[in-house]
Amino acid sequence: MMWTVLTEHLIFHNSILDYLLSLVIFVVGSWVLRFIKKFLLTRLGRWAKRRQKELVSFLISSGEQNLLPLIYLGVFYLSIHRLTLSLLWNRIINSLCLSLLVFFGVRFLLSILNRGLDFYFLKHKTDATKQYAFRIVSKFFTVLVWILAFIVFLDNLGVEISALVAGLGIGGIAVALAAQVLLSDLFSYFTIYFDRPFEVGDYIIIDNFSGTVENIGLKTTRLRSLTGEELVFSNTDLTSSRLRNYKTMTRRRISFTIGVSYQTDPALVKEIPQILADIVNSIPDTELNRSHFSGFGDYSFRFDVVYYVLTRDYIKYMDIQQEINLKIIEEFSKRGIKLAYPTQTLYLRNG
Repeated sequence: MMWTVLTEHLIFHNSILDYLLSLVIFVVGSWVLRFIKKFLLTRLGRWAKRRQKELVSFLISSGEQNLLPLIYLGVFYLSIHRLTLSLLWNRIINSLCLSLLVFFGVRFLLSILNRGLDFYFLKHKTDATKQYAFRIVSKFFTVLVWILAFIVFLDNLGVEISALVAGLGIGGIAVALAAQVLLSDLFSYFTIYFDRPFEVGDYIIIDNFSGTVENIGLKTTRLRSLTGEELVFSNTDLTSSRLRNYKTMTRRRISFTIGVSYQTDPALVKEIPQILADIVNSIPDTELNRSHFSGFGDYSFRFDVVYYVLTRDYIKYMDIQQEINLKIIEEFSKRGIKLAYPTQTLYLRNG
């Protein structure tokens, strides 16, 4: 008699036994999940905390907040799946399950993204400006993901989203046009960050301006010139300009020309290239490239010298060049070689 009541007595197209089985499935599934959470996840979390496994601790915490509710939702959906429900209730339950699936799924993915950014900042010791820029992009990406998730949710509910997508597209174009300059500088900032044509502390030259990079911001980059004033460039100007970066220079090429008087003895003229070469070779941190008698000037024999300073330090280069100049004066003075200077000779004829 009782079995007959359980199996044949229908309530909303389902027998009492069907309701009882659904309830048993939900209770047993929930109990299993609570057991797993209490005895497995809790112990695993304690182990990760003791061993300082931050990634494992984060995954467990994020899983309890986002994935565990989805598993409970799956147990609930499985328990009522065997029931015969009206079309309205089917739509309500499917919509509810879909909304919760989208919400918790997106939240879990975004939590992983934010954790990945935190790990990147910690590992690479990123400065505050770069962290701020990444946070802005992260917020923008978060809003975009939620909008896409909402559109997907509406589409699965059967809502006509063509007009909505078109409206969002027109609105996005309007915003992009209004913020064109700002977005251009922002994208240029990320070009500078990832491509690294220069960094803070580099000495660079842009067109007729030069200075040391002090700050790379979201919109502008600031340089400090040698004369002390601050130079401000938009990031777009920097990425679209030809610039010279002296940080990567391992050595500096130097060339100079000197002239000696036409009255110099030919034997001494022949010795001068070797004299100049010996002077350069005698100075540390230099490497001679060439020393030649290059030609005849308007009022002097011309000699060209090319050498390398084995450092990019500008002050070091000037010290070396000064030492070379002083030794040239000293060696030429010993040999009676006179440096040339502009002269004119006038020939007068008595008429």
